[in-house]
Amino acid sequence: MDEHKKWLKDFDPNIGNYISGFTDGEGSFNVSLKKRKDYKNDWKISPSFNISQKDRTILAFFKKRLECGTLRERKDGVVYYEVANIEMLKKRIIPFFEKFRFLSANKKRNFSIFVKIIDLIYQKQHLQKEGFKEILELREKLNFRIGRTRKYNIKDVINNHK
Repeated sequence: MDEHKKWLKDFDPNIGNYISGFTDGEGSFNVSLKKRKDYKNDWKISPSFNISQKDRTILAFFKKRLECGTLRERKDGVVYYEVANIEMLKKRIIPFFEKFRFLSANKKRNFSIFVKIIDLIYQKQHLQKEGFKEILELREKLNFRIGRTRKYNIKDVINNHK
């Protein structure tokens, strides 16, 4: 049994359900794009899971229990717990939330889309034109109409894509 499966099997269900419930209300799954000339497709795809709060203590607890991610603080005192490492997203975060499921329909939907995107990236499909386009199409559905702001939308990327 690999370390990630054992870790999850042994995870305290009370804490797992608490983290899942907290994330259901306060967490988000995101995929950002950055224009980069040194990347094959001129775009860097950056998936991440995060929770932001003013209470560093609870986020530090989540980081310790999930055994991955980083904490950073903005100037206004808001603290971010973020997991952006593709391996940790695939082997820790996704299995964790597959075991400790969300209750809200919206978070379930966003998580499902995020899982598909991570799977495509993990399979290196983002390096192929069709896989890259599929990720962009999925990204358009992620966090739909939840006050999202994006520097680049799908049209910007497709029009500037090699």
